[in-house]
Amino acid sequence: SSRVVEIQAQMSERAVELLGLPEDRPCLLLDVGCGSGLSGDYISEEGHYWIGMDISPAMLDVAVEREVEGDLLLADVGHGIPFRPGMFDGCISISAVQWLCNADKKSHSPPKRLYRFFSTLYTALARGSRAVLQLYPENSEQLELITAQAMRAGFTGGMVVDYPNSAKAKKFFLCLFVGTSGPLPKGLGTECAAEELHQAKFTNQRTRFRNIKGKSVKKSRDWILEKKERRRRQGKEVRADTKYTGRKRRPHF
Repeated sequence: SSRVVEIQAQMSERAVELLGLPEDRPCLLLDVGCGSGLSGDYISEEGHYWIGMDISPAMLDVAVEREVEGDLLLADVGHGIPFRPGMFDGCISISAVQWLCNADKKSHSPPKRLYRFFSTLYTALARGSRAVLQLYPENSEQLELITAQAMRAGFTGGMVVDYPNSAKAKKFFLCLFVGTSGPLPKGLGTECAAEELHQAKFTNQRTRFRNIKGKSVKKSRDWILEKKERRRRQGKEVRADTKYTGRKRRPHF
């Protein structure tokens, strides 16, 4: 549904923000549990490249039908991350890591699968990079298990909780550092953030075609042209640009 897509986009934007990526160059990111590629769409819009992993062939088929710009890999992350050391500049995951706590088969051991995932992820990430994993823990014990296995694998960092006082908006982001650890980002919805929300900001600047970060607004003509140009650079077939590209049609009564 459109509501699910909207929530996925919001969490993806927050996860990429917590990665603290450099603004002067594109990065290669790993999307764990990429599903149909909704998170990857945001990564592409930000000008980065990505590789997605998922255990569901059906979800990856949807991603292929949607013609996502990232590369896709059918794999169980509980078996490890099969990429060379230091390959990725960062990793995000939306609503996937908590599934490693389930024992779907008799041979599955949640602690071992989590450690295998985190240890190989640590190896695949470049020094100084981050992994931001959004998850829905069932209870405090599950959250402690996930965090403990991540720290055992060599990560530093901790949990960032957005809107901790809200039952619906509360979100957990496990923010992990590779190598030297910096200060843990602050969660949204804290007292400082609440004070800022009560302050109205006014501006005369027209922001119809650009958002706060200077990016083209999604589905606008500029956004469509930028996306088509990225696909051309990737060697894909793209329709020629015309004066009708991105045209908004009037509703029919």
